[in-house]
Amino acid sequence: MNPSNPVYSISRLTKIYPGMNTTANDAVSFDVEQGEIFGLLGDNGAGKSTLVKQMANLLRPTSGVVKLHGQPVQEDPLLVPRYVGYMPQTGRALNSLTVSEALYFTSHLRGCSRADAKSERERLIQLWDLHEMRSKLCSRLSGGQQRLLQLAAAMAGQPPILTLDEPTNELAPQRRRHVWETLRAENRQRGTTIIFITHDAIEAEKIIQQVGIMHKGRLVAIGKPSTLKKQLEQQLRLELRFQPESPPDLPDGLPTQKLAEDHWLVRLDQHQVEATLSAIDLSRIDDFQLHSATLEDLYLHYT
Repeated sequence: MNPSNPVYSISRLTKIYPGMNTTANDAVSFDVEQGEIFGLLGDNGAGKSTLVKQMANLLRPTSGVVKLHGQPVQEDPLLVPRYVGYMPQTGRALNSLTVSEALYFTSHLRGCSRADAKSERERLIQLWDLHEMRSKLCSRLSGGQQRLLQLAAAMAGQPPILTLDEPTNELAPQRRRHVWETLRAENRQRGTTIIFITHDAIEAEKIIQQVGIMHKGRLVAIGKPSTLKKQLEQQLRLELRFQPESPPDLPDGLPTQKLAEDHWLVRLDQHQVEATLSAIDLSRIDDFQLHSATLEDLYLHYT
């Protein structure tokens, strides 16, 4: 990566939708370096999708500028398509095509010859395990199948930059793991720059190299996860699993999140660990894990 020559440079990007009194994006500024895996975290309405639509030149900013390889994206309508494979939250543009046709034509439109587009289609069908649905109309795919097709279409023609809006939405856990492993391999083997939005902070942490955290339209934190987490170095996560009819008694005042009827998450400072474990009746616990703060904790800290 060359810090002096970012792939994307976003400067004071602001977006106010017509008729709205609040900003969807509020003076957002950051760079994405060549070969970086950049993750955007934030709750619904934080402005993440608005931001990446402006980066993809699909939405005009109210003010500020998005530069791709040093050039404002609005100056050349072909600049983003030349370099970026974009995956939106929905893929209605593909609905009238079969899976096979969608991947072939996307590859061909990205500059592959007809023979290369056919080879690229087969590579992507193999990569994302789309064999059984290759002849299906895209409109008849399940939500999870559509996500895999959109991922494949974004990667068609092997663009040097991927921008992905919620790539693991509606996917089963095994499929989600495959997505993160595939994206990490794409980054390592091809040097692909990957920018993605996700709610899946815990799994995404395995590949994120740089993270931006958005809240109410503003970028409230940005940096390497390990650097940002130093602010939480005294915080630990205690996960408890138990029989739902017999939950454990915890000391008063501990911030506890019920992940499921039989699964709680307790956030502790280091000085609370010994007293907390001593107070819990371990005979009522099926399993417990104690580990350091995660990217999810970092997100909650800033938002």
